[in-house]
Amino acid sequence: MTSGSQALCSKTSLLHPLLSSRAARFNPVRRFVTRTVRMASPDPSGPPPSSKVDSASAATAATSSPDAAAGASSVSASSAIDFLQLCHRLKTTKRTGWVRRGIRDPESVADHMYRMGVMALIAGDIPGVDQDRCVKMAIVHDIAEAIVGDIAPSDGVPKLEKSRREKEALEHMCRVLGGGSRAKEIGELWMEYEENSSPEAKVVKDFDKVEMILQALEYEKEQGIDLDEFFQSTAGKFQTDVGKAWASEIASRRRKEE
Repeated sequence: MTSGSQALCSKTSLLHPLLSSRAARFNPVRRFVTRTVRMASPDPSGPPPSSKVDSASAATAATSSPDAAAGASSVSASSAIDFLQLCHRLKTTKRTGWVRRGIRDPESVADHMYRMGVMALIAGDIPGVDQDRCVKMAIVHDIAEAIVGDIAPSDGVPKLEKSRREKEALEHMCRVLGGGSRAKEIGELWMEYEENSSPEAKVVKDFDKVEMILQALEYEKEQGIDLDEFFQSTAGKFQTDVGKAWASEIASRRRKEE
């Protein structure tokens, strides 16, 4: 989603030690050129050039394990806990833009995704849109940031390279999960969002922006800081009626606070 100087912490590593026992079975020796734990910057939601992204590869990786080959539809307890421990990093990775602006106690990536999931849940019926799919997409759209961190536009990473890193991270996470239908679904949801290729993806991308400006409004009120660049970065970029309506309501409330 979500530009100026920023606080960041970069580490060069392969994979977190907590994955070693289980993930070794899936031969996950990949180079994540830099493991950058960064933390929302104005509107990083634009999709990378779709011609360069293999829309099937993340889902294919999800079915590459022995469990998937056997047609397993459930996830083993061991794989589930390995995967969830990896997802724990989403709770501790702070969103880049807020850190860069010096926000006290900034939200995490998991905080951001959770409220997006609630948005999808309460949005009501939208013609031609699968609400349940929107909820699922909201809670996985930034899941690769458990490995690569929150790469913001101001980091100077090209969109294609950002997408490559995140897709590689997602494929690894799907293997940690053991493959099968659940991992395949996560891969498909992530790629659908990344490519903005469905009505659901368009709704969730709008929620990504709405959640960011709502959070910006809350930080302005709580911490007395001007975060106008976050509002400006989303202006005119909403694709759906619900996104436009909610953004308009937030803008109206912000004007009343001035």
